[in-house]
Amino acid sequence: MDSLKIYNTLAREKQAFSPIEPGAVRLYVCGMTIYDYCHIGHARMMMAFDIVYRWLCASGYAVTYVRNITDIEDKIIRRAVENNESIGELTRRFTRYMHEDTAALGILPPTHEPRATDYVPQMVDIIRRLEERELAYVAADGDVNFAVRNFPGYGKLSGRSLDDMRAGERVDVNEDKRDPLDFVLWKRAKESEPEAAKWASPWGAGRPGWHIECSAMSCALLGERFDIHGGGADLQFPHHENEIAQSEGAFGHPSVNYWMHNGFLRIDNEKMSKSLGNFFTIREVLARYDAEVLRFFILRSHYRSPLNYSDAHLDDARTALTRLYTALNEVAPDALPLARDEPHALRFAQAMNDDFNTPLALAVLFDLAAEVNRSGSAALARQLRGLAAIIGLLERAPRAFLQGEPGAGRQAGSVDVDTADIDARIAARAAAKGARDFAEADRIRAALLADGIVLEDKPGGATQWRKA
Repeated sequence: MDSLKIYNTLAREKQAFSPIEPGAVRLYVCGMTIYDYCHIGHARMMMAFDIVYRWLCASGYAVTYVRNITDIEDKIIRRAVENNESIGELTRRFTRYMHEDTAALGILPPTHEPRATDYVPQMVDIIRRLEERELAYVAADGDVNFAVRNFPGYGKLSGRSLDDMRAGERVDVNEDKRDPLDFVLWKRAKESEPEAAKWASPWGAGRPGWHIECSAMSCALLGERFDIHGGGADLQFPHHENEIAQSEGAFGHPSVNYWMHNGFLRIDNEKMSKSLGNFFTIREVLARYDAEVLRFFILRSHYRSPLNYSDAHLDDARTALTRLYTALNEVAPDALPLARDEPHALRFAQAMNDDFNTPLALAVLFDLAAEVNRSGSAALARQLRGLAAIIGLLERAPRAFLQGEPGAGRQAGSVDVDTADIDARIAARAAAKGARDFAEADRIRAALLADGIVLEDKPGGATQWRKA
């Protein structure tokens, strides 16, 4: 347990991990904004911290893992209005779909999964503290903003100076702010917005800004100071930078000991984007590939490294995972528990303790598989299965995986297209949406996806389809 090292983004180096409370870890990860299906970039993020969670537990720590849900935000409001459904209906539906996707990928549920709308009073309390410390002010438009230049440490996570940020393209121009760098803590309600998006506050009806949500939820569930805060690299600035400013500004001390960020995901060496036509949801990928193949593919890269997604890489991952299952298929593992002092187990632990280095850990599994193939050792087969299970692999019966059941996805080009049937189902989906039966509309979309057909809704209400 004492040998774990974590790359701390704030320190810009690997550091020996020392928990605040011996034997216990408090971990917070920024989760999903719930208004659409999760894409494979989300899968990469959730997988990275699933591995962190699994290894900390396997190392003997009592882990409290919090991964939040953002269920109020501008995109959520717009989507609900477009669908003519309530915000609650929309977010509950897509939360259910997220849970289905994470379960398929073997991502363990967190200890707590707070929804932002349940913590508005805590957000208001933090904003009031910031106002008392002259770190927050009411702007001319009625919003409450954080005064960035009143917080001396702003920029320490991203390594940016205030002048550099002022010149950056991500700074909004808003004449109601004292400084363009200031960010919103509380948004004043607009008459056009639904009542479900409004809460009472000392500054009038409105809703919290996005950044304040995580400061409130992490503090409420993990305390004013906790061990690890994680999220995607895209959140480092401005979201996590703003979290530090809010939390430290309100409580007067650092709130997080270790900041962790997973690397970006690209598609065939290009940024994933709907406009480029290379945007894939988890469900689209799982319509073509076994879920464990996708998990294995993600774990082949270190969580901090860029990950390049392509069909060729998924095909290669399937071939590699087949090699591991083939080794297990030839030998019946014995029933003894994992031997943690065995040489392969020690190498596996060394890899995982080096900032959760799953590529090196997988190399140990392949070495084990080669020895199982050579020796036919039941003890080594047990080690292979036991070590792989720590990171969520090789948990099915080998024959089930090798024969493509259950959970094996379709392979590219395997879809027989009946255009008349597809058009009829698209029409039925449109009718269901018109009747506000969104559950039925989503059922039809999911059924088509299971048949290898991806639907793309275009502006103006038209729907196009393509093979997965």
